Amino acid sequence: MKRLLVVVDFQNDFVDGPLGFPKAASFYPRVKELISEFDDSGDEVVFTRDVHEDDYLHTEEGRNLPIPHCLRGSEGARFYGDLEEVASAHRVFEKSTFGSDALLDYLKKGAYREIVLCGLDLSICVIANAIIAKTAAPNAHIVVDLSASGSGDQEAEGHAIAALRRLEIETTDSTSKKGIIF
Repeated sequence: MKRLLVVVDFQNDFVDGPLGFPKAASFYPRVKELISEFDDSGDEVVFTRDVHEDDYLHTEEGRNLPIPHCLRGSEGARFYGDLEEVASAHRVFEKSTFGSDALLDYLKKGAYREIVLCGLDLSICVIANAIIAKTAAPNAHIVVDLSASGSGDQEAEGHAIAALRRLEIETTDSTSKKGIIF
């Protein structure tokens, strides 16, 4: 039984692009720290990448969130900072919506005792993938690290944190062994 880190959508468009927010870049050092911690301990790291096609505004998401972002091949779709290079050594799940069905399938095959998530946007994609992790691995300890995750909408972020806790997903400012039963 091992641990898994899921870095959710830490992409340019969510940091300093059309869906970016001032605090987003401040999470970058902690994301890098988490990746190093998991790599150094021999645990697994995966990434999700939000990717949309040119017809984004004609999709259900695009009609409700009419801000083109993370268009395939664009600079905005690339991971922030040096994470594009870092991610090249890890599995990356492309997704065209909030949650990743490929991540769900992958998690079902793993025997994880703890799954830690971090990334952007906490109130949309991070919560969606945390729920996927809880669904795929109901006996794993699921954690969202708030020191490496956030949203530009503080009210929505507060609601997301409350929902995560209600779903028995730990929210913390750093990873912990609290609650692990393995």
